[in-house]
Amino acid sequence: MRTDMELHCVASLLRRGRSLDQLSTGLTLLGVLQGLVPGWLGAFNPWALAVACALLLLGLGQKYWALRVAFDADLFQRIADSPLPLDDSTRALDNALASLGLQPSTGAQRPWRDRSRGALNLLRRQALLLAAQLLLTLGYLLTSPWWAIAG
Repeated sequence: MRTDMELHCVASLLRRGRSLDQLSTGLTLLGVLQGLVPGWLGAFNPWALAVACALLLLGLGQKYWALRVAFDADLFQRIADSPLPLDDSTRALDNALASLGLQPSTGAQRPWRDRSRGALNLLRRQALLLAAQLLLTLGYLLTSPWWAIAG
């Protein structure tokens, strides 16, 4: 059985997803502007447009995982702060999720260890998409033609 402190730790880790989301949002907006502004000025660059589209797609995927991570962070925090015994809180959570259609209504409760592992995997997916955005941005910057002009 998970202790309240372990649930608080998982909730705290999941809240770090907000920082990842903010950085990803900045990279997405920067990439889109970098890809679209030259086209508006008449200097169409297909490479910049392709990078902008890739950053946008990665950013949208990351945003999806960020929403899922934030939802789980709130749920873990709510269960950790609940004055009810853990089994009662878990049952209430499962009933609420089932009534909203967010999880199948089964009689068996999933252990908190599995729930924590699943929620942290969502955070990893979010971080992987952000890492892909960072690598794409860095790769674009290092291969940009303006390096030849600046050097």
